[in-house]
Amino acid sequence: MPVVTIPEAESLVFDALVRCRTSDKNARSVARALVAAEADGLKGHGLSRVATYAAQARVGKIDGFATPTFDRPRPAIVAIDAGYGFAFPALDLALSVLPDVAREQGLAAAPIRRSHHCGAAGHPVEQLADRGLVGLLFANTPAAMAPWGGSVGIFGTNPIAFACPLPRRAPIVIDLSLSKVARGNILAAKQRGESIPEGWALDAAGRSTTDPDEALGGTMVPLGDAKGTALALMVELLAAGLTGARFASEASSFLDDKGDPPGTGQLLLAFDPVGLGGEEALARCAMLAEAIEGQAGARLPGSRRLELRRKAQEAGLDVTDQLLASIRALS
Repeated sequence: MPVVTIPEAESLVFDALVRCRTSDKNARSVARALVAAEADGLKGHGLSRVATYAAQARVGKIDGFATPTFDRPRPAIVAIDAGYGFAFPALDLALSVLPDVAREQGLAAAPIRRSHHCGAAGHPVEQLADRGLVGLLFANTPAAMAPWGGSVGIFGTNPIAFACPLPRRAPIVIDLSLSKVARGNILAAKQRGESIPEGWALDAAGRSTTDPDEALGGTMVPLGDAKGTALALMVELLAAGLTGARFASEASSFLDDKGDPPGTGQLLLAFDPVGLGGEEALARCAMLAEAIEGQAGARLPGSRRLELRRKAQEAGLDVTDQLLASIRALS
């Protein structure tokens, strides 16, 4: 299997997107995000997304030339319009403004509307934590889960991500989908020609399936059964109802080039830990982290991701010939 360095992978994605009606600035933002996800072992949010992103940009389902904008309706709010473009430039804009607002106000919120797939939700909150802030992200996605007891998809898989800085070490990062697995994992399995494990998804008739095509045409199994769908409702209200974005049931698919732009939303929050709990706040957070790590067999969320990232930075990414060829052929 070929090995590709991280800069080589970013160039590969950048070139493909530029060939498919995307501006240089937006293509760089997307390439960084997808390759970072691939390096962290999050392949469902990595290079497997390039072909569908490119197809959508080519036909205008994603506006590859959109420039996100923001206004300040309240002192602590940075309201962002992604302009039906990629989510990553909008998140970049949020990350460029939120830290100063959070330190000034104690907390800050960036509601993002007319957006798209936000990829690895842990990355934006991790970037806030790297700047000494606690981050929280809610994102809604196109319909993929039925309400508990129902059979028709009305909620997305709706990821939630959280990051907390720790003194003199990497932050705690929690990134979870409200389905048992992220839908991107099913897309990646389809592209590899593999089946999926039992218990991930249901077909259109509500039966358990291991066929990724049937799964993509059906619904995802929620994390924690009824509790997962209750959380998905919460995310719909926060990321779409309050931001002016489209609800999951109103949004077109992230996975094809058919229909109007999805127009989904995100809500990114930043908290100043010193403002919330004083100078010792993060030291107390570190005490809890150490108590977890002090138990045999226990580890903090995100530790595996950091190890995979380190290996990718040192040794590069293993990418199949088929995937490389498909990205190079995009135009």
